[in-house]
Amino acid sequence: MGRAEELAIFTAALYGGGCSVLYVHGPGGIGKSALLRRFAHEAAATGRPVSMLDGRGPEPALHDAGAVLLIDDVEHIQGWEGLSRLPVGVLAVIAGRHPPDLRRRADPGWAGALQVLPLRDLRAADARALLDRAGVPAESREPLLAFAGGHPLALLLGAATAAKAGRRWTPHQDVVATLLDELVGEPPSAAHRRALEICAHAYTTTESLLRATLPEDAGTLFRWLRRLPFVESSGLGLFPQPVVRKALEADLRWRDPEGYAAMHDRVHAYLADRVRTASEADVPGAVAALLHLHRGDEPPADVPDEFEEEPLRQEDLGTLLRVAAEDAARAAFWARRRPEAFRVYRRTETGEPVACSAWLRLAELDEDELTADPVVARAWAHARATAPLRAGEHLAVGRHWALPAYRGDSPVMGMIGRRMIGDCLRSERLAWSSIEVRQPDRAWAGRLRRFGMRDIAEPPRPGEYGLFAHDWRAVPARTWLERLNRPPATGPAAATANLAVLSQAEFTEAVRKALRQLPRPDALAASPLARTRLVAGRHNPATALGDLLRRAIDDLGEDPRAAKPHRALSVTFLRGAPTQELAAERLGLPFTTYRRHLTAGIERVCADLWHQELYGAG
Repeated sequence: MGRAEELAIFTAALYGGGCSVLYVHGPGGIGKSALLRRFAHEAAATGRPVSMLDGRGPEPALHDAGAVLLIDDVEHIQGWEGLSRLPVGVLAVIAGRHPPDLRRRADPGWAGALQVLPLRDLRAADARALLDRAGVPAESREPLLAFAGGHPLALLLGAATAAKAGRRWTPHQDVVATLLDELVGEPPSAAHRRALEICAHAYTTTESLLRATLPEDAGTLFRWLRRLPFVESSGLGLFPQPVVRKALEADLRWRDPEGYAAMHDRVHAYLADRVRTASEADVPGAVAALLHLHRGDEPPADVPDEFEEEPLRQEDLGTLLRVAAEDAARAAFWARRRPEAFRVYRRTETGEPVACSAWLRLAELDEDELTADPVVARAWAHARATAPLRAGEHLAVGRHWALPAYRGDSPVMGMIGRRMIGDCLRSERLAWSSIEVRQPDRAWAGRLRRFGMRDIAEPPRPGEYGLFAHDWRAVPARTWLERLNRPPATGPAAATANLAVLSQAEFTEAVRKALRQLPRPDALAASPLARTRLVAGRHNPATALGDLLRRAIDDLGEDPRAAKPHRALSVTFLRGAPTQELAAERLGLPFTTYRRHLTAGIERVCADLWHQELYGAG
């Protein structure tokens, strides 16, 4: 059943209205042999003589000008010489796993005579009809379709087990093993198998990814992958057909769970770094590759090439207003003030603009901006009430607009979301990010929650805006990526608390108190400084905080201008003077002079550590 388009092409050729050689190619189990048998039946019904051969037999010798020659497994034929000498009027159909060599297709002798027909998965309706005919129970159809897609062999194998299982279908290892035998075969070496497993796990595979995750020759392995009949390519790299991806993933998870986890970590580390280092144009693809590893129960996404993204130009303002529709006034307001924040999304084939987005970086807001846009005003108010911006920090608000047909859980909205996540992970000194979600974008809202962003208001009514916010000081990009890779519910990150976000006044007071508590690790453990980025992630935060304070005092000794404050700090906090009066006596200073030096030293330590808190130790 199915294959209506392929049958129509064959019928046209059968009646002399098409090519004289039809080349059908596709991976194992896709239904090439079954299609040839249907072609044979159609040809026989017209009264034409039919010869069915597989590639293992001798070259055909046909003399009947009306014959139909059907050849399967053409890879086993050494050359096409016999076909090139077929009598006029003979129709030949060739089937193989690989497409014909480009040199043969470019041969003038074949021009106009040859039509190449890639054989794809069955359409969704045909796949469902196949399961109906096989008697698959209703509760098993959706999980079986999610695994097999429209791949005929996978559907038939799954249907055979589903009919016997008497419960909701899951891919049994016998099904997976049979599929791998038929679709993949035995890779030439362990290195080739590892490359194939990475290709199945990653969104797309490049030679760079293989070089970063495998010790073997990445170039050789990449060339081998790209020639496999079940591996396709896009501008982003190589990717296997869906059923091959799922079968390889399921097999490795079952066969070697520890090896699977190690491979996953290597791929995750490479892709996380790729998000940070990618060019601006490559950010959505880099984020898509990273999030693909953490899609949960969602099926693998299609490799996108339907839309393209570009900066907003002056001539695009009319487009922005049309796309923004009822929100056009706010979009125009920000486009006038911050045009560099905007991007336009167009259909690749037609250039039609269908959506726009803005990533508004805000260090301060004036009254006009607060009044003009309630979404931005709400994000700003939430940040000020929860953990205000500190010196040099900024807040970012992500806004988007799309034509009605492209709203909700659409590919272009996914592209906009990936761009915004990329902006979050790549921004310097980003304190808060807030991303608007308009009903009915429930799928996108669910993903934002899964990625650690939380609602800052009640869920919006239809037509209203919701906001999801994240404090990147409390959970920095590195921590966010670690949690993404090891969700708190199941991994080590479960014990990792958010970082403390202190104002400068709170931070200074905490440093003053911690200096007095240096001899007491229990008191240092309770200090809010133990939860700041200064010592976050250390095995023992209290010990790390004590070391940090001692090092800050020692560092003053490297500055000749701070010699006197350094001596006052050392005697008071490092050498354990019982009282400040005794410390002044040890230094041979009047108490008021000692206090002046000590105060200067404490202020210097507070300032140095505050700079590290904001900008890092570098």
